[in-house]
Amino acid sequence: MKFDPASQIQDLRHFGEYGDVNPSVCDSATFTFMQAKTMVDTFHGEAEGCFLYSRHWNPSNKYLADAMAAMEGTESAWVTGSGMGAITTAILHLVNTGDHIVSSITTYGGTFAFLANYLKKFKIEVTFVDITDLEAVAAAVRPNTKLIYTETMTNPMLQISDVSALAKIADNNNIKLVVDNTFTPMMVAPALLGAHVVVYSLTKFVNGKNDCVAGAICASNEFINSMIDVNDGTAMLLGPVLDPLRSSSILKNIHTLHIRMKQHSYNAAYLAEKFTAAGIRTIYPGLPSHPGHELMKTMMNPQFGFGGMIAIDLGTAEKASELMEDMELNDVGYLAVSLGYFKTIFSNSGKSTSSEVPEDVQRKMGLSEGLVRYSVGLDNDIERSWLKIESSLKKVGFLK
Repeated sequence: MKFDPASQIQDLRHFGEYGDVNPSVCDSATFTFMQAKTMVDTFHGEAEGCFLYSRHWNPSNKYLADAMAAMEGTESAWVTGSGMGAITTAILHLVNTGDHIVSSITTYGGTFAFLANYLKKFKIEVTFVDITDLEAVAAAVRPNTKLIYTETMTNPMLQISDVSALAKIADNNNIKLVVDNTFTPMMVAPALLGAHVVVYSLTKFVNGKNDCVAGAICASNEFINSMIDVNDGTAMLLGPVLDPLRSSSILKNIHTLHIRMKQHSYNAAYLAEKFTAAGIRTIYPGLPSHPGHELMKTMMNPQFGFGGMIAIDLGTAEKASELMEDMELNDVGYLAVSLGYFKTIFSNSGKSTSSEVPEDVQRKMGLSEGLVRYSVGLDNDIERSWLKIESSLKKVGFLK
């Protein structure tokens, strides 16, 4: 039977303390023990089902982590206070001073800055490669390489990573493959394709409301347990824990994710075709012209489509700004960072979410100064939305 992430989530039973249909929100930082020995056993990780301290585990975070593990097909998961909290914790748990990482050159700006700049203080080197060039990936691996890092659909160029092939390279070298699946929840399950660790910014599509920041790490029981070990676990000792109230709200939102992803994808596919027909360079994996289109079809769960992210190239940053400002005034969406919201959001990547990437590297990855990352919302009438976009395109001179 084909893996169905929506059904996996649907089958979870998370009752509240008094049989509530929504689990009770944990409002405690610490937890009581009736026997001293149980506390000792819990510190040693030997007391199943016991909670010690909310930085380690609490019921609300455990419920959300269970849902993320079910959605990803992993044994376990752990939730964090931000997407970057998930990314940095997972990476730091896998490397030590003097180690080496191979990473996609095209990745979220904050991740790029962490890899290229922050890790230097630990003398950890990173080689950035075109993640679609598997020979280059394999050639970049060194004896001290500990992991390969990529995004299923890269930010903002929307390249498609061949997760299965990358996993084979990792396995052949006894290293880990870490995949950020933020752009493609439910559409792709990287762990089922061989990825060892899957990370998320839950802020985006999974939560879908842009009312909080949160992240998740999905992996094996062994990896998650080592990460939250009280003696040397990176997550336990750095403390990037998610607030239980936010866990509770995200857990409720995740139950509508399958419906939302279908609508995001439907709307994005419609706009991608319209932008293309209007003569605007458009990057969307759902277009047959996209280099990763056929690969994506082999990896994806087709009922959820090709996702809600488009990139359009307006040539110059000035033209991009002009169009985005007019679209905002025309109620198409918001000129803002972030993505996965129920409203459409757009930003000029090179000047915003990828601004941490030096301009010469932006050009190397093919990031035009006029590229607009376009997160398509849940518009009920996408044809009406296109008419507004078309009006803006005409006003700024892209259409007659």
